[in-house]
Amino acid sequence: MKKLILSAVAATLAASPLLASVAEAAPQHRTVTTVKENRNGRTVVTTRTTTHDWRPGQRFQTRNAPNYRRITEYRSYRLRAPQRGFYWARSGRDAVLVRPNGTVVEVRRGLFR
Repeated sequence: MKKLILSAVAATLAASPLLASVAEAAPQHRTVTTVKENRNGRTVVTTRTTTHDWRPGQRFQTRNAPNYRRITEYRSYRLRAPQRGFYWARSGRDAVLVRPNGTVVEVRRGLFR
């Protein structure tokens, strides 16, 4: 019985890094293509790329942030005051709190319309 439990624990410990690496390798962007046919017979193809899915601990880079702006009037968006050196940034519809070294601390999703 002891050997069975020990082997199960060993298998769990061996498999956990593999599962974590698969989750990290998931794509951060998704492209949506919409095809519509108008009444006049023309076909309209619209391609749209979704925004970056920010998570705490990730490095914030402005080139990955659509509609990037620094938020200075954070009170009007009901955001807490950032600590010294930290700043709120807009990325698409999200507000992201960024450390001075460029890592994400907090994400408020869907804050902007």
